[in-house]
Amino acid sequence: MNQRNTVSAYFSDNKSEAGHGQRSVRGGAVSLAARAVNAAIQIGSVLFLARLLSPEDYGLVSMVAAITGFATALVDLGTRDAIVQRARITEGEISALFWITLAIGCGFALITAACGPVIAWFYGEPRLAMIAAISATTFIMSALTCQHYALLRRAMKFRELGMIEVVANLCSAAIAVTIAFRGLHYWALVVRPIALTTLLAVGLWVRCHWVPGKPTMTSGVKEMVKFGLHTGGFTFTDYIGRSGDKVAIGYRSGPKPLGYYQNASFIYDNLLDVLVYPLHSVAVSSLSKVRDDLKEFRRLWSKALSTLAFYATPAFGLLAVTSRDLVVLLLGTKWSNAGVLLSILALRGIPHTIERTLGWLHVSAGRSDRWMRYGVVAVCVQMVALFFGLPFGPKGVAIAYVISMFILFIPAIAYAGRPMGIGARDVIRVVWRQLAGTLIAAAIGFVLRYTLLANASAIARTAGLTVAYIALYLVAVVGLLRVRMPVGVVLKLVRDALPGRFARFVKTPGFIDRHSFEHI
Repeated sequence: MNQRNTVSAYFSDNKSEAGHGQRSVRGGAVSLAARAVNAAIQIGSVLFLARLLSPEDYGLVSMVAAITGFATALVDLGTRDAIVQRARITEGEISALFWITLAIGCGFALITAACGPVIAWFYGEPRLAMIAAISATTFIMSALTCQHYALLRRAMKFRELGMIEVVANLCSAAIAVTIAFRGLHYWALVVRPIALTTLLAVGLWVRCHWVPGKPTMTSGVKEMVKFGLHTGGFTFTDYIGRSGDKVAIGYRSGPKPLGYYQNASFIYDNLLDVLVYPLHSVAVSSLSKVRDDLKEFRRLWSKALSTLAFYATPAFGLLAVTSRDLVVLLLGTKWSNAGVLLSILALRGIPHTIERTLGWLHVSAGRSDRWMRYGVVAVCVQMVALFFGLPFGPKGVAIAYVISMFILFIPAIAYAGRPMGIGARDVIRVVWRQLAGTLIAAAIGFVLRYTLLANASAIARTAGLTVAYIALYLVAVVGLLRVRMPVGVVLKLVRDALPGRFARFVKTPGFIDRHSFEHI
C-alpha cells in the first residue's frame, strides 16, 4: 500500500504548494551538495588515473566519445524535461515513453558498435574499433534510467537522486582505478561510464518503485515526444559544439595533444557540472509550477540567477588564475600543458555559467522549439570560432571559444526569456555586478601571479592567489556593488539545516535587510 502511494505521488498534478520557494532553494542546495561530492570523487579518481595512465590513453577514449557521445544525450528524446514540465501525466503515457526510449537506446548501441571500424579508419587508429563496440552498452543502460529519473525530479526528490548519484559515482570510480592498477590502461576510462550508468539504473529502479507496464499512446505522449524532440534537437546541436573541438584536434594533432586538451576540458566541465547543471532540474521543476504567475516566475528566476552568478562566476575566475599551478600539483608535471589550456578555458566559464541557464526558461515556459533554434545558432558561432582557432592549435581553439561565449551569453538568455517578458536589460541588471567583480579580481590575480608571486613555490602561489582573489571579489561585489541577497540565501539554508540549539547562532548580517532575509 505504501509503495503504491509512493508511485501515485509521481503522477499527481504539477502545481506549487505552500513553501514552494523554500523547498526549491533546499532542493538546489541538496543537488549542489551532491554534485560537489561527485566532483570530489571525480577529482580523486583523476588524481590516481592521471598518474597511472598517459595523455595518449585519454586521447584514444576521447576520440570515440567525441563522435558517439551525443547518443547518450539523445536516447530519451528529451522527454525527461517534458515529463517534469507537463501539468498532467499518466502511468500508461510514461510506460509508452519508456519502451520508446529503450528501443532507441538499443538502436544507438547497435549503430555505435557497427561504426567502430569506420571510426578506427577515420582516425587511423585500429584500437578504436573495440573501444566503440564496448562503449555502445552505455546507451542501453542509459535508456533504462530516463523515466525513473524524470519521475523523481517531478516529485522534487532531489535528496534521493543525490544519494543515488554519489554512490554510483563512487563505485564506478573505484572500478576504474582498480582496472588501471591492473595495467589495462585506457580500458579503465572505457569501463567507467558503463559501470556508472548500470549502477544508476539499479539505484533509480529500487528507489522509484515504478515499473513500466502496458503503453498507452495518447495525444499526451505525442505532445511530450514533440516537446522532447525539440529539446533533443538542442542537445544534439549543443553536443556538436562541445565535441567539434575534440574531433578536430584529434584529427589534426593526434591523441597526445588531444589528451592534454581533454583533461583540461574534463576539469572545466566538472566544475560547470557542479555549479550549474544540478540546478537545471530544480529550476525547471520549480519554475514550471509558477509559469502562470509571471510576477512570481520572474522573481524566482531573478533570485536564482543572481545567486548562481554570485558563487559560480568567481569560481571560474579563480580557476583561471590558479590552474597552471593547480594542474601540476594535482596531476603531475607531465600534464603542465593541460594547465595552460585550462587557464584559458576557465575564462570561458565566467559567461558560460550564465548561458547554461537558458534551459530554465525554455523548458519551464514550454518553448523547447525556441531552445532548439538557439542551439542551431550557437553551434554555428562555435564552428566559426573553431575554424579561426584550429590553425593555432589547442590553445587557439580555447581562446576562440572564450571569445564566442562572451558574445553569446546575454543574447542567449534574453531570447530564452522573451516569452516570459524577460529581456537583455533584465539579464544585465541581475548579473552585471557579479561579472564585473569576477573580471576585476581575475585581472588583479593575473598581475599578482606574474609579479609579486612569480618566484613563489606552486603551493604558496596558489594559496596566496586564492586568498587575494576571494578578498578582492567580496570587497568589489558585496562591499562596493552591494550584492548581498545571495549571502542571505546561503545563511538561511545553513540556519534551516541546523538543529534549533545551533541555528540561533546563525544571525542575519547587519548589511542584509531582515525582512528580505526572512522571505528568501
